[in-house]
Amino acid sequence: MMCQSNVELLYDAKAFPILQNRMYDSREEAMSCPLGDIRLVEDLETGLVYNEAFRPELMDYDCSYQNEQAVSAIFQQHLNEMTNVIERRLGKINLVEIGCGKGFFLELLLSRGFDVTGFDPSYEGNNPRIKNKYFDSGQGIKSKGIILRHVLEHVQNPVAFLMSLRDANDGAGMIYIEVPCFDWICQNRVWFDVFYEHVNYFRESDFYRIFENVIEAGKGFGGQYLYVVADLASIRNPEIDHQDRIKFPNNFLDNLEGEEVSANTGLVIWGGSSKGVIFSLLKSREGQKIEKIIDINPAKQGKYIAQTGLHIQSPDEGLSKLPAGSVIYVMNSNYLKEIIEMSSNSYKYVCVDHD
Repeated sequence: MMCQSNVELLYDAKAFPILQNRMYDSREEAMSCPLGDIRLVEDLETGLVYNEAFRPELMDYDCSYQNEQAVSAIFQQHLNEMTNVIERRLGKINLVEIGCGKGFFLELLLSRGFDVTGFDPSYEGNNPRIKNKYFDSGQGIKSKGIILRHVLEHVQNPVAFLMSLRDANDGAGMIYIEVPCFDWICQNRVWFDVFYEHVNYFRESDFYRIFENVIEAGKGFGGQYLYVVADLASIRNPEIDHQDRIKFPNNFLDNLEGEEVSANTGLVIWGGSSKGVIFSLLKSREGQKIEKIIDINPAKQGKYIAQTGLHIQSPDEGLSKLPAGSVIYVMNSNYLKEIIEMSSNSYKYVCVDHD
């Protein structure tokens, strides 16, 4: 690691896709996607981790952005668990979900009797409770609770953003925040869980420094996500805790050339979302051939992923010519049981998200 001014460099990577979950209609278009660099640093004043090379003007979310995981029954179980947290802490009346994506979670809330309005520019449906645009403080929301699922990691200056939500909500209300867990990424050396569009990387302890009044915090989805419920009025500028510095592994990329993976001449990957995109990219840069990518999301099937231009296949297509006993590299171990069932337990399955 190196120290530069008031930050400490943790991780440096070049030429990553700006939007790794944008789907492309042709290989050529995918391979010419816009790229950006990653300089992951720890701020020595706030203790927060962010991409110093991030350029927000490059971000442009639209309907070609596909990051909906709720097509999986396993992920739906996670959503149900988090719904219970929200109901217990925020209640069911007068809520706002900012960055609601394709609207699956919001519609789940509506089906369970919640009164909730959503905002997201990538929304493709016609639910009148969802506004197809970015949320900003000019919306004049006055809600009892704000839901912020997998949004804060995308927002430059996250504390200022949270303060703008507080001010827009008359300085009151509760907030539910869910983000990827940076401790999990570091502990398991999941180098394919670092993306350009994730400008911030949070630990649970960060939120105890951001909010004076944290009501509840915990982990979900096998430890990959962390959530926090806090009083919006208690937000403050965080200060670094020198007893709680980032423990970033020096050998973060050592398993990029894992013995079992590098011995395979044509990798078959299950999971065409963020993890699969970056895993494929860095494996390709190491000279390893990616044979195919399988994903259960119909919105991804037939499309091409950023930078490598690899074609995403449905399970039926991808498995049809795959000999029994072949190795399938599973991008997210949470889905292993589901994948084994869908593929009739006919293959050897390697979960790559554990050290």
